[in-house]
Amino acid sequence: MKRFLTILGLIGCLVSLRAEPLRIVSYNVENLFHPKHDSICLDSTTFIEKDDYEWTPDGERRWSYTRYYRKVENIARVLTNIGEWDGVDIVGLQEVENALCVKRLCYTLRPGEYDFVHYESPDPRGIDVALIYKKSRVDTLSSKAISIQHSDFRTRDILYVKALVDKKDTLHLFVCHLPSQRGGAAESEWKRKIAREVLQSAIDSVYLAFRDPKIVVMGDFNSEPKEDLRGVKNRMKELTGTHKYQGRWTCLDHFYTSPSLDSLSRAEIYNAAWIQEPDEKYPDLKPKRTYNGLRYQKDGFSDHLPIVLTALL
Repeated sequence: MKRFLTILGLIGCLVSLRAEPLRIVSYNVENLFHPKHDSICLDSTTFIEKDDYEWTPDGERRWSYTRYYRKVENIARVLTNIGEWDGVDIVGLQEVENALCVKRLCYTLRPGEYDFVHYESPDPRGIDVALIYKKSRVDTLSSKAISIQHSDFRTRDILYVKALVDKKDTLHLFVCHLPSQRGGAAESEWKRKIAREVLQSAIDSVYLAFRDPKIVVMGDFNSEPKEDLRGVKNRMKELTGTHKYQGRWTCLDHFYTSPSLDSLSRAEIYNAAWIQEPDEKYPDLKPKRTYNGLRYQKDGFSDHLPIVLTALL
């Protein structure tokens, strides 16, 4: 019996040693809209009219179903290349309009292999955040939308998902898309400060409920990397940019991890040349967008580069 238990222990060690790294991607996919106009349904009695007419077949961008399907296929191609043979495990998405878009992306990636978490948020344009996960590795235990309530502006919710990876490791995942720099970075910073305060409160709650939790915060923070959240470390401070504006690269997309994940993970920017194009005004390349102004590019992706966190749990 003792020998049998020893063999079982050795098998367990070998399985642990062979565990696949977990690939987590955060990607602002820039205006992944469904072509049909709709309203934001926050609950059974609350509906908000979306400002999404630009992204309909009759809108100024002539956003057809053909263009929509092509956009989904292009995003899926990026994620497939990041995940290589095994595929990505978790994807935090920013700038998706609704559940139909996320469902279509899951199906396009690998039919039946992925599921998602999404909540409608009160953003005026109707863009939300979402989380895609590989069902063979990730089980969602709970989730919620954390609203950023303020009388002077409406913005995306923060998505929180508590997940179990490989039936053994619990992850606390936050997907964020903080208010934009519209009107100027300094002038709009107060909005992002309010959003970070809401996020900080949610992180603090995880620390109160769990000992030494594994936390990953991801998303488009619309600001340069800095250590602006207690209890988690910004992993993007030493990396180059994910977004280019007027010739200058800035790292707007961030990963934060709790101490229990810092030594087990590494962050990088996926900057393959094929998802970029020559910058006609400034040196170097720039992300290849679906639209340059109003000019449609069928082989475009997003104005952001995706970021990847690889973790050995």
